[in-house]
Amino acid sequence: MVKEPLVTQALCVDAACSGNPGPMEYRGVHLPSGRQVFHFGPIQGTNNIGEFLAIVHGLALSKQQGWNMPIYSDSVSGMAWVRNRKAKTTLARTEKTAQALDLVARAENWLRANGVTLPVLKWDTEQWGEIPADFGRK
Repeated sequence: MVKEPLVTQALCVDAACSGNPGPMEYRGVHLPSGRQVFHFGPIQGTNNIGEFLAIVHGLALSKQQGWNMPIYSDSVSGMAWVRNRKAKTTLARTEKTAQALDLVARAENWLRANGVTLPVLKWDTEQWGEIPADFGRK
């Protein structure tokens, strides 16, 4: 099987969650410099919600800043939700989860209005190691 080459001029995103649901946060890291370019949370949510929000945050920030680089994610679910412009979360709405679910709705609306204009690529952990945006809590 032919492995995809690493695109070094890219933004990497990842999420972390303690429990399911639990305190969730996400961030984006500029691959060449290793610099964190955004961080959000923690709020009550799930890891998949965080992965989805991280990708959309990366897309929105890239559009705002005029960046033209792919976004790497290690989340198959997050990438599928972005591709479908719909988060398939089963997280129940409570006082604690309302903020995360409101952000999901906002992200879905952003995707419908703006589309996905940059490549969203799967990070190959086996080949390249942990994604640089990883929180290191495994």
